[in-house]
Amino acid sequence: MIRHTFKSIASCILLTLGSATLQAQTASVNAICSTDGPWCELAAKEFTRQTGIKVFQTHKATGEAQAQLRAEAANPKTDIWWGGTGDPYYQAAEVGLLDPYRPAYINDLHGWAVRQYAMSQNYVGGFYTSAIGFGYNEEVLKKKSLPPPKCWKDLLNPIYKGEIETSHPASSGTAYTILAGLVQLMGEDAAFDYLKKLNKNITQYTRSGQAQARSVGKGEVGIGISFIFGFENERITNKFPVQSVAPCEGTSYEIGGIALVKGARNKEAAKRYYDWLMSPEGQQIGARANSLQVPANKTFKPDPRIPTIDNVRLVKYDFEKYGKAAERRRLVDRWVKEVESQPR
Repeated sequence: MIRHTFKSIASCILLTLGSATLQAQTASVNAICSTDGPWCELAAKEFTRQTGIKVFQTHKATGEAQAQLRAEAANPKTDIWWGGTGDPYYQAAEVGLLDPYRPAYINDLHGWAVRQYAMSQNYVGGFYTSAIGFGYNEEVLKKKSLPPPKCWKDLLNPIYKGEIETSHPASSGTAYTILAGLVQLMGEDAAFDYLKKLNKNITQYTRSGQAQARSVGKGEVGIGISFIFGFENERITNKFPVQSVAPCEGTSYEIGGIALVKGARNKEAAKRYYDWLMSPEGQQIGARANSLQVPANKTFKPDPRIPTIDNVRLVKYDFEKYGKAAERRRLVDRWVKEVESQPR
């Protein structure tokens, strides 16, 4: 009788373990990733390898990701959204597209990441940070006898006509961070006057803010405006003749977002992916994929290639105000009307 009982218990344990293993193997999570493509791909691959949970993930700019979540609102197909500038996340939270989540390991994160949770009532986590700046190709500028820019005002020089690339604020969170940052640095009317003048020197506005580093690295343009870490990656990792600089007047910065989607079909798997992405192991994936943002988790030593923002003059960025959907829409609409419509 005792032997039979033990055999029954053992059988139950094996069935439970087998069920858990099978569940892990069949579990899945649907994600949108808005940071650098290689980081997105490596994170999904490593998470699946370690947990058995399949990740079905698309790569979209933050503006496009937010538009997808809006379109899916009545029948959500996405479980988690991570990476990319935080402002569009705030806007998604404002219109009820996200679920709040305050992780148990909050004290493992840098203060700027914790503040992101606090300011968004836990709807948006702080995933990484990086500052806006310029990148330039030394060989291109030397060949054309152009001096490297150091300040925002330098970019207005007519000698740079057709040599500057940046992104479009309607689709790119990076571009919106630039726009909102200039408004806070200069004042709104002065910022739009500046942008209208800058428009004359712009060669193109790309959909994604991640394109500029590669364009500068390959020498397709002389100067790009985007996050500094991207240009540093082209210099350090890809060995292109690229240098980066933070504008002398001051600049804006991002706190990358991470959030759970309201109505997610795979909520528990999404939480596991979220927690893994915020763990030291998940946060190190960025540098492994040569994406050099400053990670939110402070419990491990970050990759030494990651550029520090300690000496960058940062604007006092009002994430709450400029993270509101109405404010973003107003500024982007004004940009389209007053800047993009101008001839170049």
